[in-house]
Amino acid sequence: MDVHLRDLRYFVATAEELNFTRAAERLFVSQPALSKQIRQLEDHLRVRLFERDKRAVSLTAPGAALLPAARALLQDWDEAQRTVADAAAAEAAVLTVGLSTSVGRGLLQRARERFAERRPGWTVKLRQINWDDATAGLATGEVDVALLWLPVPGQDDLNVYVLATEPRWVAMRDDHPLATRDKVAFGELLNEPFLALPATAGPLRDYWLAVDERDGRPPRIGATVANAEETFAAIEEGSGIVLLAEGNAAIYRRPGVTTVPVTDLSPCELALAWPQKDHRPVIRDFINALTHTGP
Repeated sequence: MDVHLRDLRYFVATAEELNFTRAAERLFVSQPALSKQIRQLEDHLRVRLFERDKRAVSLTAPGAALLPAARALLQDWDEAQRTVADAAAAEAAVLTVGLSTSVGRGLLQRARERFAERRPGWTVKLRQINWDDATAGLATGEVDVALLWLPVPGQDDLNVYVLATEPRWVAMRDDHPLATRDKVAFGELLNEPFLALPATAGPLRDYWLAVDERDGRPPRIGATVANAEETFAAIEEGSGIVLLAEGNAAIYRRPGVTTVPVTDLSPCELALAWPQKDHRPVIRDFINALTHTGP
């Protein structure tokens, strides 16, 4: 039985992180699933790739020997995939844009109009991605570019252009005791149940729970939500409240749900992101259309 590229990808991530938990988060898989795949790879190769104990993970000599070869194979395959994807996209004249939520602000409509001027005959296809992938499809190669909130797992491998920096607000049921306020201090929300993104969203999950601004107090999780529709339903059911960007407040506001500005929180960042290795002119044209730069 041949080794799958997925197994090599799991191995490389674990070898680079030397931590199964961080590697699993980076790969958007559970830690038990990652451990199982590593064991299967070791069984297939008939060697131990890692030394594990309660305090540390390290590469064995066979593991250290495999790492550069595995990296080279994955790089060659990724390049082959990009070549095929480029050819398919050029033939289909379709640019796929990943979204994790509605971005509003008129950004996409203006970008489509400007992109059409630069690329007549091309189509911009929007793909909605659930929040278990905080990269909005970039990590899996489903999309060419993505509109997303920072921070995201694997951000160092992406080009990032910040489109908007906005205060954070809170959405809650309109019968909540704080719903009639003009603004709310974050300290008043510390004991509230919060709606959380899936664990695979990594640092973005912590950001929308404002973990770094709780002075060490852990958040109460009322429910885990994977998309906007689940969020609306959870708020209406009274499962919890949720932080959001000022620019999305109008999107969340509806009968039964209200939004209020939150003070004492750092602002959030909406960004356009794309792979660092993707240098296609069509990507540049979409970036220029969205940011209104270039000729």
